[in-house]
Amino acid sequence: MKNLTPLVALTCVFMLACCFVVFGACSVGLTEKLGLTDAAWSLVPAIFLYTACLVQFFIGAITDKVGHKPIAIIGFIVTTASMFLIAYAASVSFLYAAAVCLGIGAMSLNTVGNTIIPQVLFGGKDPARASNFGNGFFGLGLFCAPLIINYAPTYQTGLIILGVINVVFLLLALLTQFPKAALGYKFSTAINLLGQAPVLIAALALLCYIGLESSMSNWTAKLMNELYTNAGVVNAAKTSATILSIFGLAMMIGRFIASAVKNLTAIGIKVIIAVSAIAIVSLLALYMAKSPIVAVIAIIVTGFAFAPVFPTVLGVTFGKYEPKYYGSIFGIIFAVGLFGGGLLQNLIGTMAGTSVQSAFIILAIVAAVLLVIGLIMGKAKSKAVA
Repeated sequence: MKNLTPLVALTCVFMLACCFVVFGACSVGLTEKLGLTDAAWSLVPAIFLYTACLVQFFIGAITDKVGHKPIAIIGFIVTTASMFLIAYAASVSFLYAAAVCLGIGAMSLNTVGNTIIPQVLFGGKDPARASNFGNGFFGLGLFCAPLIINYAPTYQTGLIILGVINVVFLLLALLTQFPKAALGYKFSTAINLLGQAPVLIAALALLCYIGLESSMSNWTAKLMNELYTNAGVVNAAKTSATILSIFGLAMMIGRFIASAVKNLTAIGIKVIIAVSAIAIVSLLALYMAKSPIVAVIAIIVTGFAFAPVFPTVLGVTFGKYEPKYYGSIFGIIFAVGLFGGGLLQNLIGTMAGTSVQSAFIILAIVAAVLLVIGLIMGKAKSKAVA
């Protein structure tokens, strides 16, 4: 069924978000169960991101070879297996295995969702707007997954529910007739593109942004648990997970709002610069917050500020090239971004020490770097691709 293709692309993006937030949503329960320090815990999301980085370099070419449908099917199956591995992890080694599987599954879904969405929404004529709308469903996943995991009887039950949702999405993918794979992903083309200013600058932007978003996804619950515990709040862990969901809700709303802006691709650079400036302020407020209320407000503002960054960077960069290069461009810039995300998880874990909040200053610094990159991005010009 061809008419199901946009729906399956959106379910891929939704479940991709669940992959990015699942460790953060389970962080308090898993670290208590396995007795992990913050430094030891940081390796789990870092392994997920490093695996995803490696997979992203190759998945575009593989999709060109076998088509979108097998990749979507593999993505949903492997992601389901990952949820069960996390649910029944008896040691940190199980978590490492789950992180590797999750990286494979997530990037399979990522490639299917984020390369189809700009081509099937809004007639394929405004990729930044289409990516913002499609990635609104990423925000929906960030919102739903922590609630499902933490308001189920146990976090294990919540993970099983996510696994069942994966199976439902798998059935949709099996019923869908995908368009012929046309990512145009070639390693030689990717190398040529990496030398082009717009692609290189977009890669640097995502190096910062994916690190920021993944850090909020993986450390917000632990930060809020720390603040709520210090404030004497009962059931701090569950309340902290709810705040993580609110962060996802803010991102979802922000992306849907951005998708309502016509010709967003043309003004995308200004949007990136403006929201980066807002993020610097909100992250500094989060770093300095003395009360949970101030921290919650800062998290909500950060969610709104983050919302348009990734899809707008993607759309602005796509807008400078023909669609046949989308696969190569996406593979390059997202892989670089994932590597940055892994590095930042390790850095936060090392800096956290006795306080997770003390490590959040690094996020404000990275947001400032993103602002500078946004200023440079507007001057980058594309060249003919060899």
